[in-house]
Amino acid sequence: MARQRAKASRRQHSPRTKSGSAALPAALTVSDAERFLFAEARLLDERRFDEWESLFSEDGSYWVPIDPAKEPGQGISIISDDRKRLHERVFRLTQTPVLDQNPPSRTMRLVSNVEVEADGAGQARLRCRQLITEVRPGGLGQAGLNVVRVFPASCEYRLRRDGARWKIVRKKVVLLDSDQPHYNLSFIP
Repeated sequence: MARQRAKASRRQHSPRTKSGSAALPAALTVSDAERFLFAEARLLDERRFDEWESLFSEDGSYWVPIDPAKEPGQGISIISDDRKRLHERVFRLTQTPVLDQNPPSRTMRLVSNVEVEADGAGQARLRCRQLITEVRPGGLGQAGLNVVRVFPASCEYRLRRDGARWKIVRKKVVLLDSDQPHYNLSFIP
């Protein structure tokens, strides 16, 4: 009996299309946003950069500002990639010998404090906090290697629905110490 009530409740809360199949929800839920962000973090930590790149829309951008009060293109940024530049970054990390990433960095991201704000039909704005840890193994005499570095960040995403998937239109990563020098930031923060 309880199982029948649960099924009926799901049917009431799951809108149907004319064909009878379940329609996509109108808005992104916090639970859906968390799944999206956790999957993105896993792709980056597992160095699956081609798959990560596919999360971006064709007009997507990735921005790590020095001064978060400024808009992209105003002043200097740590990273300011449009879709073409993002593709070049992924290509360099996956297809070319990058001395700064030989051996490659190992990263681990923790995602928390996820907030979702509807931003119009088929669009959403996400905010979260990330703690990015990075270590690059290497010889004992190499400066900066074998040391775990920590990058606390506040992140903002603008997503747009593309069929059944959400795509990143803009990702902004504000490092807590964005105005401080960062040596060899050659991984994707």
